[in-house]
Amino acid sequence: MATDYDEARPDVAEASEKTLQDVQKMDAPTAKSVSAELEENDFADGLELPGAIVDEELSINVIPPGNDEFVCGECFTIRHRSQAEKHTKQGIICRDCVHMH
Repeated sequence: MATDYDEARPDVAEASEKTLQDVQKMDAPTAKSVSAELEENDFADGLELPGAIVDEELSINVIPPGNDEFVCGECFTIRHRSQAEKHTKQGIICRDCVHMH
């Protein structure tokens, strides 16, 4: 007689079915109830984080690279000309990027 080892034992199958029924009886929240509850309690209204800039326009002064500086074509960092290592199609590559590869 062949034995099907993949078939669940009767005692295990009964326990699994009982557990499934217990879980289904529980009053667990559903995705819809959780979504509705989150929409109902919008916690962000009127909440201001400490140090947050609210309704202010930020402005910065952009200073272009100087005559003795370049923007690395690999890491896009402004570097001093003494850091230039290689000229490629991407532009000048800094010493750090050349030695990383």
